[in-house]
Amino acid sequence: MSKIPFKSLIKVRYAETDQMGVVHHGNYAQYFEIARIDWLDSMGVSYKSMEADGIMLPVVSLFTNFKKSAFFDDLLTITTCLKELPSVKIIFEYQIHNQHSELISTGETTLVFVDMKTKRPIRCPQNIMDIITNQWT
Repeated sequence: MSKIPFKSLIKVRYAETDQMGVVHHGNYAQYFEIARIDWLDSMGVSYKSMEADGIMLPVVSLFTNFKKSAFFDDLLTITTCLKELPSVKIIFEYQIHNQHSELISTGETTLVFVDMKTKRPIRCPQNIMDIITNQWT
């Protein structure tokens, strides 16, 4: 089964590094967010439109496994995939490689579809589910 991979490119900025020149661990959550929004955009799903339709996707779980350090000016490739078809939750998996194709980090985020008015979890909207299942092979 395809997990619908999508690749995002990020160049490490100086402000993202610590005094040792290494990307600070807190930046990986932002990298995952950038990649996740890129993934949704690649599927034709606008995060902004989803929120305009009254749906939020808060992160309820974040896991990062650090393999190697990333440094200022590195060009990182983040491959984002779905772990499984979404239900009330949607789970993304990530792999980050540097410009030398070295695995820097892996990660996973779990987000929940939430109705903005009721603040209660809901199932994945049918229009998004249709887009995903059409790509899932």
